[in-house]
Amino acid sequence: MTSAYLLVSHGSRDPRPEVAMQQLAGFVSQKLGNSTYPVGIAALELQPQPLHQQIQQFATSVDGVDCLQVIPLFLIPGVHVMTDIPEQIALAKQALGENIVINLQPHLGSQPDLVKLLSQQMATMKAETTILLAHGSRRTGSLEPIETIAAQLGAVTAYWAVAPSLESRIQDLVAAGKREITILPYFLFTGGITDAIAQSIEKLKLQFPTVTFQLAAPLGASAELAEIIGDLIDT
Repeated sequence: MTSAYLLVSHGSRDPRPEVAMQQLAGFVSQKLGNSTYPVGIAALELQPQPLHQQIQQFATSVDGVDCLQVIPLFLIPGVHVMTDIPEQIALAKQALGENIVINLQPHLGSQPDLVKLLSQQMATMKAETTILLAHGSRRTGSLEPIETIAAQLGAVTAYWAVAPSLESRIQDLVAAGKREITILPYFLFTGGITDAIAQSIEKLKLQFPTVTFQLAAPLGASAELAEIIGDLIDT
C-alpha cells in the first residue's frame, strides 16, 4: 500500500500553532522522503470543517494513495485521543467507503523518545528543581504518563487545567526552601496557553522576589520532533 500521513492537532484561534504545524509537516515530509509520502495537517477543533471532512478532503486530494495514516499530535491520552478522534475517523471511513484505508496511529505522547527531547531542554537550564507543566485532563489515568515522564526527568509535575496548579506547586517548593525553579512546558507549540503561563510566572516573580524562575520553550517544530513522529509510523 502507498500511504499518506495526516498530522492532527487540537486546533487554536491563535495563528502560531498552525504555522508551526505546517513547519512540522515539512520536517516530517523530509524524514519520510518528501513527495514519496504526502504529509498534511488537520485540527480537531476551531476549524471551518469538522475533522472527518478534513480527513476526507485530504484523502481525496492525494493521487496514488490507498492508505491514510492519521497521527494525533496530542501529549496525553485524554478524551480527544481516546474518543473524539476515533469517532471522526469512523465518520470519514463511512463517507470514503472502501476507496482508502484509514489507520489511526498512536498519539505523540506515547513515544518514549520525547523524554530525550525534554532532557535536552533541561540540560540548557540549570536549576535546583524543574516543574514539568502539562495541560492536564480529568480523564482517569490520563495523567499517569506525565507523572512517569517527570520521574524519568527528575522533575515534579504541575497542571494548567487540573490540580496541582503551577502556583500551588511553586508555593510548596518555595516553602521547602527551593530558590531556583525551572518550568518546562509540556506543550507542542507557542500559543495562548504558553503566553498565559509566561504571564503567570511574571506574577509569581513578584510574589516570590527571592526565587529565580526560568521558563523553557514548548517542544516546537523541529527535525528532532519529526524524527520522533516518524518513529510512530510504519512506512
